[in-house]
Amino acid sequence: MTTSDNVHSEEIEKFGAKAERWWDPTGEFRTLHQVNPLRIRFIREYARIRGQKIVDVGCGGGILSEALAREGGEVRGIDLAPELLEVAELHALEQGVENVRYEGISAESLADREPESFDLVTCMEMLEHVPRPASVVAACARLVKPGGKVFFSTLNRNMKAYLLAIVGAEYVLDLIPKGTHQYDKFIRPSELAAWARAVDLEPLGIRGIEYNPLSRRFRLGKNLDVNYLIAFEKPL
Repeated sequence: MTTSDNVHSEEIEKFGAKAERWWDPTGEFRTLHQVNPLRIRFIREYARIRGQKIVDVGCGGGILSEALAREGGEVRGIDLAPELLEVAELHALEQGVENVRYEGISAESLADREPESFDLVTCMEMLEHVPRPASVVAACARLVKPGGKVFFSTLNRNMKAYLLAIVGAEYVLDLIPKGTHQYDKFIRPSELAAWARAVDLEPLGIRGIEYNPLSRRFRLGKNLDVNYLIAFEKPL
């Protein structure tokens, strides 16, 4: 990790310290496992996965990366937390998933090295954890080929999101570890769309991820107040 990397070192340490629990579907990262099928479904709405060259930016322990590989993608997962990459590599090896590999590199550095090299770029639940999210958006735009698709998910910034994603999810329902999110890092859809327009990405669609506390299930919906997914295309 270099001083120029767009990263909060405390965020890397926070998630890296919990690496060994990343793949426990009933543990503190269970919501990542629960929403992952929704992410795949959203991506499928706008792109073919099988046979596509994909980079998963901020891959963590590889939950989305491995799922994309199982769908037939040729996947590169990148992250700056070595503990998480080690867990991701070990899990893929144990599961026999061969079409995924991992690398400790930032999106910006990879974009400098391999511009316009990927058919699909995914960046899920990562923008709200970096100092300069617009820089990551710009890097994703440089990574994708003309005609390719870029997918983001993040958290909206409003009082409802604060109450549900932090107070409710972290402290009342114990859905995610306490201290996972900082409200001032949440990103409004209009802000993300503006950053994308600035680097010539064209919007394709947006969906919310809604949680039902009674059924304890997540679903894709139209409500963007808390979590949302957004797809863009790089023009030919």
